[in-house]
Amino acid sequence: MKFIVSSSSLLKHLQQINGVINANTVLPILEDFLFDIEDKKLSITATDLETVMRVQMEVESKADGKVCIPAKILIDSLKNIADQPLTFNIDKNFAVEITSDNGKYKVPGENPDNFPKEPASDDTTGFTMKSTALVTAINKTLFAVSNDDLRPAMTGVFFELSKEGVQFVATDAHRLVRYKRTDTFATKTDSFIVPKKPLNLLRNALPDNDDEITVSYNSNHLFVNHGDVQMICRLIDARFPDYKVVIPADNPYKLIVTKADFQSALRRVSIFSNKSTNQVALSITGSELQMAAQDVDFSFEGNERMNCQYDGEDLQIAFNAKFLIEMLNAAETSEVRLELSTPTKAGLIKPSEQAEGEDLLMLVMPLMLNN
Repeated sequence: MKFIVSSSSLLKHLQQINGVINANTVLPILEDFLFDIEDKKLSITATDLETVMRVQMEVESKADGKVCIPAKILIDSLKNIADQPLTFNIDKNFAVEITSDNGKYKVPGENPDNFPKEPASDDTTGFTMKSTALVTAINKTLFAVSNDDLRPAMTGVFFELSKEGVQFVATDAHRLVRYKRTDTFATKTDSFIVPKKPLNLLRNALPDNDDEITVSYNSNHLFVNHGDVQMICRLIDARFPDYKVVIPADNPYKLIVTKADFQSALRRVSIFSNKSTNQVALSITGSELQMAAQDVDFSFEGNERMNCQYDGEDLQIAFNAKFLIEMLNAAETSEVRLELSTPTKAGLIKPSEQAEGEDLLMLVMPLMLNN
């Protein structure tokens, strides 16, 4: 088996799927890419047994064939080879010889029959959506996913499908993000939880444009197709918490602040907060918002004040500044609206205006005030 391919194009395709491969794998073959040539089209697959990712590209070849090539050494070598055609020669023992303009490199390949088979896409239900819609949904929810493996349902993003639209929800029990798209429809009402890792890989592999992508799923797996990129991942088999009960129906106090000013003030003040809680207390009186943080152990203290628009009674409430800063990143407007009620009730953060077909709602639980 022999084929010729551009070094830079091959590297670009490999980097799209390289993130699937774990540093310490159970099976040595999981450290390899599976190369499969059929009819002058090269398919490259990577898997960690939970997630499978595949990219396709055109190559020059006379014969079809398969081989497994160690991922790390292949990527490291391609990074250091200038853009040029490379010739891959694979013998019957799966030894790989790569020839460049002025060099020859040898790598022991492995038998492709040992590479794990990918899950079959049986009994799937599918719908299409714009690539940018999925990328935006991932960007706006992924940061709020929990890292607590004892609560597996929260370690992924909850996809809630209906004929009216699609909702994406993530929570770690301290904050919650719900992102709705009414410009994407499913054929029936359904829901499933997608793990964090494959969503991260998708976010990097999919273009942020209006390309159509196909999303399909069955009881165990999610399948995403976009042109030459395909991804399959195992869904989280757990029940997502009933998030609707924690969203307050009526938070009467409305606070509007300039996002950039609020975010940079939080960054400065939180430096002086307790490192385990990142607590910053917000005191709102009239049209002034005051932020205060302190770390009693080290006698650190930081205070700042800024102007705001506020409609409500004077209020003092504390939040984790790190959470607020991350949530403000998801709101892509110059101003944000905080809806509050009492110092012990969850606060809501919303962009001052929403794009058509989009609805973003973020909830953050308050911290106990250190009086």
